[in-house]
Amino acid sequence: MGEAFAARRIQLGLTQQVLADLAGVSRYSIQALEHGTGSIKLASVIEIADILGLRIQVTAT
Repeated sequence: MGEAFAARRIQLGLTQQVLADLAGVSRYSIQALEHGTGSIKLASVIEIADILGLRIQVTAT
């Protein structure tokens, strides 16, 4: 998932800092999300996805 966030951010020409500012989180949070490390609130992930024009889908297994 983090790779998709990073690829879309780059495609849109946004730096991690600009995306962080738009989402109201730290640049470290964006970096952690993109690298799959650390932790970030689900609400923040949803906000970041919305800014990037991405959709998060949860399905039953």
